[in-house]
Amino acid sequence: QVQLVESGGGLVQPGGSLRLSCAASGRISYIYLMEWYRQSPGKERELVANINNAGSTTYADSVKGRFTISRENAKNTIYLQMNSLKPEDTAVYYCKIRAATVGGQINDYWGQGTQVTVSS
Repeated sequence: QVQLVESGGGLVQPGGSLRLSCAASGRISYIYLMEWYRQSPGKERELVANINNAGSTTYADSVKGRFTISRENAKNTIYLQMNSLKPEDTAVYYCKIRAATVGGQINDYWGQGTQVTVSS
């Protein structure tokens, strides 16, 4: 099995910063893609950013220039540095990976989510 553990969420004032982490563990042989999604009440889950195994990144237009995704391959961990936070960034943030297990299966795996609240 594969487990994802997220951390770093919390309450921050507008203009502040937070850093989310997501550590993957288990019978992982290779991670192809690591992503951050978010979901606000009443809205669909949306892609925030992703990074592939070559280090190429993509971002949602709403976070470009403010958020930075990075990965630490040796630890199977991704990070999301969030700067200049706005109230509209308030959401539950989820990490997701596409990985091959030791048994050869390729699947998508989700973390449990971490709440980010931007409010004064």
